[in-house]
Amino acid sequence: MTFNKIYFLLFTIFFIVELTIAYFIKDGFLRQTFGDFLVVIMLYYLIRSFIKIKPISTALLVLFIAFSIEFIQLTNFLEALGLENNIYAKTIFGSTFHSTDLIAYTLGVLTILFIDSK
Repeated sequence: MTFNKIYFLLFTIFFIVELTIAYFIKDGFLRQTFGDFLVVIMLYYLIRSFIKIKPISTALLVLFIAFSIEFIQLTNFLEALGLENNIYAKTIFGSTFHSTDLIAYTLGVLTILFIDSK
C-alpha cells in the first residue's frame, strides 16, 4: 500500500465538485448524467491514492462497483436496510435504475484511462 498525494488531491477536488452538484443542483443533465460521469473518476482517484495497481485494473474495479450499485437499484435495497427516507443514502446509492447511467460510468472510466495514460 502506498499513498499518492496527487491522486488524493484530484479525488478531493472531484469530491467537492460532486458535493456541490448534489447540494445545489436538484435535477437535469449535470445532476443525473454528468455527476455519474464524474463519480467514477472520483472513485478511480480515491483507489489510486492508496493502492498501487494498474490503471486498467483500477478502472475495471470502479466500473464493476458503479454497475453493481446501479443494478442493485433494481431492487428495494434501501427499504430492506431501512434507509428509504435517508437523503444521504439516496444521494450516494441512488434509488432508480437508469441505463443511461451505465453509459455515463463507462464514458467516465474511458476518459480517466485516456487521461491517466498521458
